[in-house]
Amino acid sequence: MTPEEIERYARHIVLREIGGPGQNKLLSAKLLCIGAGGLGSPALLYLAAAGVGQLGVVDDDKVSLSNLQRQILHETAAVGEAKTTSAKRALARVNPHVKVMAHDFRLTEANIDDVISGYDIVLDGTDNFATRYLVNAACVRAKTPLISAAMSQWEGQISVYDPANGGPCYQCVFPEAPAEGLAPNCAQAGVMGALAGVMGSMMAGEAIKLITGAGQILRGEILIYDSLYGETRKLKTRKNTQCAICGT
Repeated sequence: MTPEEIERYARHIVLREIGGPGQNKLLSAKLLCIGAGGLGSPALLYLAAAGVGQLGVVDDDKVSLSNLQRQILHETAAVGEAKTTSAKRALARVNPHVKVMAHDFRLTEANIDDVISGYDIVLDGTDNFATRYLVNAACVRAKTPLISAAMSQWEGQISVYDPANGGPCYQCVFPEAPAEGLAPNCAQAGVMGALAGVMGSMMAGEAIKLITGAGQILRGEILIYDSLYGETRKLKTRKNTQCAICGT
């Protein structure tokens, strides 16, 4: 590390669980974040600040005024601009040393394997089940850990899906998408803006632990945070041997 990097990342380096070796792992890491919205915004900002060497951002949407209540990566002047363009500019302001790859298109069965190849970890901050199942299946094929979070109204949840290392995949835990109307998105149900900051920051934290080997990650557990009452709880999850995606 250069003297400037040592100063920039000093608060990580003095952590015994990270130190110089852990920070060097962060500098060499390549992470893909799917969605530059409510969850992706804080996750990307903190990962850039942490010095992750390369960040990929997937989003085919444009910034709208209604995004700004929670999507802190974007500014008012960016309304109408591609979210990947806005994200790339914002992340460069935080840390110009981080390489940002913009993927401004929709993920499909035809392109997803190529997109995630070369990345060490995938963060899923999307808001629909079709994309979550698509991303999960690709991560299982690539044996890439998947950090997935979701939120609605006042409650969020997060887990690490890593069947290559003994944990369940996303589809083990959620075998089928809920019936129409049972899981409305943020536009339909609303969401408290700061909840996105909490859950997105948790995603970044899990990624940092995965890269550095610090602590215990949420593999085999779902953490649920109720911001209305300030409560958290954990649920144990397990691999389904009959899972259509990762089962034996």
